Amino acid sequence: MQDEHLFKLLSSEQKRQTETLNCIASENYPSPEIREILASCLNSKYAEGIPGKRYYPGNEIIDDIERLAVTRIKETFHLDDAWHVNVQPYSGTPANLAIYRALLQSGDSILGMSLPSGGHLSHGHPITASGTLYTPHTYSVDEKTFLLDYDAILEIAKKVHPKLIIAGGSAYSRTIDFEAFRKIADEVGAYLMADISHIAGPIVAGLHPSPFPYADVVMTTTHKTLRGPRGAIIIAKEQFAKAIDSAVFPGLQGGPHLATIAGIAQTFFEAQSDTFKEYQKQILKNANAMVEVFFKNKTTKNAVISGGTDNHLFLLDVRPFSMDGFTAEKELESVGILANRNSLPFDTKPYYPSGIRIGTPAITTRGINEKDAMHIAELIIQTLSHTKEKSEIISEVKRLCDTHPIW
Repeated sequence: MQDEHLFKLLSSEQKRQTETLNCIASENYPSPEIREILASCLNSKYAEGIPGKRYYPGNEIIDDIERLAVTRIKETFHLDDAWHVNVQPYSGTPANLAIYRALLQSGDSILGMSLPSGGHLSHGHPITASGTLYTPHTYSVDEKTFLLDYDAILEIAKKVHPKLIIAGGSAYSRTIDFEAFRKIADEVGAYLMADISHIAGPIVAGLHPSPFPYADVVMTTTHKTLRGPRGAIIIAKEQFAKAIDSAVFPGLQGGPHLATIAGIAQTFFEAQSDTFKEYQKQILKNANAMVEVFFKNKTTKNAVISGGTDNHLFLLDVRPFSMDGFTAEKELESVGILANRNSLPFDTKPYYPSGIRIGTPAITTRGINEKDAMHIAELIIQTLSHTKEKSEIISEVKRLCDTHPIW
């Protein structure tokens, strides 16, 4: 028995995705194989616990699937048995909370990148559990360059004495020096956690420095540059294995989502291919091609934050268009281009920030190349500057979507 209303909504959502150019840096399209896995018989099984120690019967095959996911991850990141992998977290924020629960006591100090500088809510923002269960402190980017200043971060760490330092964010477009963070952590006796949710794909492809072996624990989601299902993994030094596993279950969640875990196994199988590595290279090429267009336009020549990008995303200041990020997001959505509003460094109004975040993973999955990416950047400028008829822009977006289908 099919709910016609619901399936009509699903059809409409697939049509919306097909007919829009997705420049949201945290979204992507998994492979047909992963989509098939997510709709598989694994949704019918409970498997609380870990392989070999479940609280339900009938998990012999499930154990093999979870072990396979762990093996694929270790192979992909070139890790030995000194590292432990947990593939059960439902998503990034729960995974981060599990890490805090494993390594910290309530009230302990944590030090993470501030939200306007490019950090993530789960890195200690006051309105979140991470900011209320623990004592949050933040570091920012340099006021002139908008780059991380590791000497300044060290000085903050010396003042606040964090038990945990978080390296990584959700809107920082430059290379992160994990070795420098390790030195800071050692200087103040802190654990170092790397959140590589956005840059895991480039790390796998050797296009960004790896957090291994500098971090004590690494977390990544699997649905951004990795192009997998919506989920997360925790990779920790073996000495933290028991604490991490207990923090995930039963500390924060119940039975794992087995279809997602199988999808993660497929994700890291795909990530070991040469095709995946070429895909990651194209993501970065497309991001830099778009940045070049903004550099050459007189309105936006100084609008790219930090002056460029080393990864899959960048921030664009939209104040030169006499609008805020909220307005820019809606203007772009009206023509079929998706780029989310985002705070810029030192912004004070998160709901009406000064910028938008532009990312290239999803459009690259569609087969977009540098030439097409530059055209999309031009369409963004034309939309926000109102220098081209909206109907013409919509027509161009449709043409790009038709010639570069998702599925």
